[in-house]
Formats: sequence, C-alpha cells, structure tokens
Amino acid sequence: MSTARSIPHLPLAHLPTPLEPLPRLSTALGGPRIWVKRDDASGLAFGGNKARKLEYLLADARQQHADVVLTVGATQSNHCRQTAAAAAKIGMECELLLEHRFPDWPDDYRSGGNRQLDGLLGATVIDCENGTDMDAAMEARAEVLREQGRRPYLIPMGGSSVVGSLGYRTAAVELLRQADDAGFEPREIIHATSSGGTQAGLLAGIALRRREVPVLGVSAGAPAEYLGPVVAGLVAGVFDYIGVDRSVPDQDVVVDDRFVGEAYGMPTVAMHEAVSLCAREEGLLLDPVYTGKAMAGLIERVSNGRYDPTDHDVFVHTGGTPALFAYR
Repeated sequence: MSTARSIPHLPLAHLPTPLEPLPRLSTALGGPRIWVKRDDASGLAFGGNKARKLEYLLADARQQHADVVLTVGATQSNHCRQTAAAAAKIGMECELLLEHRFPDWPDDYRSGGNRQLDGLLGATVIDCENGTDMDAAMEARAEVLREQGRRPYLIPMGGSSVVGSLGYRTAAVELLRQADDAGFEPREIIHATSSGGTQAGLLAGIALRRREVPVLGVSAGAPAEYLGPVVAGLVAGVFDYIGVDRSVPDQDVVVDDRFVGEAYGMPTVAMHEAVSLCAREEGLLLDPVYTGKAMAGLIERVSNGRYDPTDHDVFVHTGGTPALFAYR
C-alpha cells in the first residue's frame, strides 16, 4: 500500500455547492424525486465542475514552481475558460490551445460564449486546426517555453489527471453528507462525462466513504469502450496517490454513450428537449454540450421505468452555461 501524503490545495470554488430538489421536473416526468447538485454555482467565471479540479491542479503547479499553465480543449471549452480564470486569480500566466472542430460554424460559436471569456480573462489563445494531436501540440509549445527559461505546467484535456480527479473525491463526500442531511440515500448519481476525471473522483469518494451509490456517466463524446477504462485507471490512480488500499469493481464504472449524437459538441433533438424542459419547469439552465445530453439520459431512464417513484436521483450539474450563448 502507498504511504499517505499531504495533498496541496488552493481554495478557488464557492463550496459547498447547493443540493436542491427539482419538484416540478420530477412531477413532469412522473418518476423519481430528482435533485440537482449545483456545481454550476461553484463560482470562478460562471462556475462549473472544473473549479474543483483546478483547486488541486493549480496548487500542484505552484508546488512545482510553474510560472505558466497550459491546457487544451475545443473552441467552446468550459475547462479552458475556468483554467484561465483560476490562473488569473492566483496571478499565473495561462495559454490555451483550442481545437476548432467546426471551422464553418457561425461567428457566435467561433468567438462568443466561452471563447469571448478566454480573452477577457487574459489567456493567450493558440488556435489549432480540426484533427490536431492536441497533447502533442501542448507538449511542443511547452518545449518552446522551456527553451525560453519558463516553467510550464501542463493540464490535460478536461483537467482529468489523477490530481484533477481529487476534486471530485471531495465532491462525493460533500454530496453524500448533504443527502444524509436531507434524509435520503441517492438511488443513482447521474452526470455528464467526457474526459473521465469527474466520474473517477465521484467513484473514488463514494468508495472511500464505504457507500454503495451507483454513478452513471452519460458520455458527451467518447464511446463507452474507450472512456470506461480511462475512468477506471483514474480511480486506481486516486487511491494510489492518496495512499489507501481500496478499489472499485469494473462493473461499477458505468458509461452510457447513447446520447452523444453525431459527435461531441453537435446538438441533438433529445438535448434540445432536455434543456428546454429544465428551463421551463425549474428555471434551470443546462448547456448544449454536456449537461443537456446528460439530462436527456436521465429523462430516458425515467421514461423506461428504471426508477421507482420513491427513489431519489441526483443530477450533477457540471456547468457550461456560457456555451448557451454560442449555440443558436
């Protein structure tokens, strides 16, 4: 077993985020009692799940005496927007490598939403063509900076490293405590998964609390056969990093990739319906890339009788609201 270690951490998010009931949505669906974990209310430039990851990632960057942080994402990356905000908050330079996957889409997508905020937050943006090997591009840029005497800190897409996943280990504990205080045990925790770190952290945190609450990751892009092993590897990495002898069975890593649609970032009919329903019934704004598709997955499970009416399900709202302004 690994030796327990001290874990560097920076307070960047507004925590704990609320756990709220969605009674009108629950009634409209005629299913279980649905709750929402409002990680869109985590602060840090319109909020989102990346704030929790960045509390550990930028603390690690500081410990390594980095003077510039690099990360990658798509044009409307929520992760890149919050990385830029976190770097600004602690006074560190930030460079974002953005892959323009839809170069022919309107100006709203290419320069509005998150992309507009990246510039406002002071980040240097490096544009990359569709199909670019983004990890290789980031490493090449880091090497240029090293040759200039700089000390870059590289964050993978979505902040989904072992260090980044630590943020959702603590989020799981926070969520379970709130559910206990509200007097229920979640039947299932549902959220959007893409690079795997949020799901891995949730699974690790639940296992550390010795609870048996299922976690469903609704994929926003990658197929389940790819994403499942990524999540499992990050879970194992978290346990090793913090020095505990624990594991999560492979069958507990559940990814549903049926709601991706044509591709990552491409709208779907089910996503439109889910976003509209939550807005009309609860005044709750989801986003078109992640939470809209994840909510479509939850709605489908309710419609198929997956849950009993007395069940309590928790939907983790991972943010992404600025992307609404980039999608018509």
